[in-house]
Amino acid sequence: MSDTKKWRPATELVHGGTLRSQFNETSEALFLTQGYVYPTAEAAEARFKGEDPGYIYSRYANPTVSMFEDRMAALEGAEGGRGFSSGMAAVSAALLAQVEAGDHVVASRALFGSCLYVVEDLLPRYGVSSTIINGNSLEEWKNAVQPNTKAFFLETPTNPTLDVIDIQAVSDIAHEVGARVVIDNVFATPLWQSPLKFGADVVVYSATKHIDGQGRCLGGVVLSDVEWLDGQMKNLIRHTGPSMSPFNAWVLLKGLETLPVRVERQTQSARYLADQLAEVSNINRLIYPGRDDHPHADIVAKQMKAGSTLIAFDVKGGKEAAFKVLNNLKIGKISNNLGDAKTLLTHPATTTHQRLSEEQRAELGITDGLLRLSVGLEDQEDLLEDLVSALEQARA
Repeated sequence: MSDTKKWRPATELVHGGTLRSQFNETSEALFLTQGYVYPTAEAAEARFKGEDPGYIYSRYANPTVSMFEDRMAALEGAEGGRGFSSGMAAVSAALLAQVEAGDHVVASRALFGSCLYVVEDLLPRYGVSSTIINGNSLEEWKNAVQPNTKAFFLETPTNPTLDVIDIQAVSDIAHEVGARVVIDNVFATPLWQSPLKFGADVVVYSATKHIDGQGRCLGGVVLSDVEWLDGQMKNLIRHTGPSMSPFNAWVLLKGLETLPVRVERQTQSARYLADQLAEVSNINRLIYPGRDDHPHADIVAKQMKAGSTLIAFDVKGGKEAAFKVLNNLKIGKISNNLGDAKTLLTHPATTTHQRLSEEQRAELGITDGLLRLSVGLEDQEDLLEDLVSALEQARA
């Protein structure tokens, strides 16, 4: 990997981790290969023993995937990274590589539905117990710790209510008892929040979101220290095969080149829309991490460089009114994805968090009128007119 320590993020995202073949191509090469050949039987033996650092099989590692991993690690300030077939494959591996039967995990209650499933349902099937707590309560993090606690898991800002959790404070609690902290940083993006700088041990992304940013492919990445990645994580990937496709890695490398341009524009538009929508009378509450009225504005100011590309707002009239807003949009599209060039909205209570009970949703602040808005690259005035028009029609 090139020595790129002097580079700033925008440059890193264009050039970081590039491996050129003998043809000296401009764009990153796409290595669509399952396996690799060896010049001699002795070379093959050395490769499998780990004495030769070359490639063996694309389930383990691939040159195009390596470029994506190295570029993400350089951006995040991590020692290394591992690519995965999807964001949820990355989350699952990040947790499974931390624990074994008899261990315990503490997790914030405000998680994406599939993440909550992994912690609450999947891990306990294999003898790993879990405790779900209010992530904004440091006392609950402390009180949840058990002698066998090995990992803390949280996302911040949270999905979909955009709560912001104090990473440094939670990491300090975890490290006092020898637990490692796993952060899902998707909503902040690596541009606006750097969890490793605030004590986190592992950072996870669904690359399907802002990193691709154009609705093309799935992907995930786990970023951490090399010792941990080359230990349990390496074995888990090697033997269970949640591998990233080389083609998807190539697409994601192209996405990284434009990540700053897209996210900066989307964040500017999101802030503008949040300020305008906050004045609309049939919105009960609006949540945006860049506003002074955000419930955790002090934490946002401490650990985030900017707000988010996402807004949450609660429409008066509950589910019926929220559905009217969605169905009357002309520009914004109904989709459970986010971080896309297109503006997307979803109704969490009936989509991403529908598996939760009514009581669980209420505890998280997911009302029947709540909509999650992922701001795209369209003109912000067109988006505002579209949203205001749909909200007006929802009054009827």
